[in-house]
Formats: sequence, C-alpha cells, structure tokens
Amino acid sequence: MHVKLPLEPFNTYVKDGSAGARIQKILGEAKPEAVYFSEFDGQRGGIIVVNMDDSSKIPSLAEPWFLGFNAHVEFHAAMTPEDLGKAGLEALGKKWG
Repeated sequence: MHVKLPLEPFNTYVKDGSAGARIQKILGEAKPEAVYFSEFDGQRGGIIVVNMDDSSKIPSLAEPWFLGFNAHVEFHAAMTPEDLGKAGLEALGKKWG
C-alpha cells in the first residue's frame, strides 16, 4: 500500500499529539509485514507492506487512512521471487509472444 497523508488534518494531529497514536491504531489492526515512512510528492506518506490473500480486505486496509487522515491510498501488487517462479512466464511467452 502507498499512503499519502495531506497536510491537514495531519498537521493538526501532530500539534495536538495524537498523530502517533492514530497511526499505531491503524497499523495494529492491519498487522503489516513492514512499514516505511517517507516523503512523496511533497507530502508525508508511507509504504505499508501487507499480505492480502483476498481483495475484499482492501476496504479494511484503506478506510482507516481515508477516514482518519483524508489520505490518498494506492495498492500495488507485488511478488516474491518464488511467486514469479510459479507465474509460468515460459508458457505465457509461447502463448503471447
């Protein structure tokens, strides 16, 4: 997941001291494999790595950021090298090449 946090309401939460607790509550529910915070396009943001076996989990992962921070959330599927090995690239190459 790629989360972009707009200046407001995040600035207000930083000033009132609640930003950290809000983020920890969301992350506690999501149980991510990894989290990295950084700047993206001049905004605070983060990359949150989650294992999602079912796309019906998207709302439970995104809504806390939407509702709690007015955040912009994107999902990007990724594979491990093992997943890529199971993808059948050779057969796809023969079929579509």
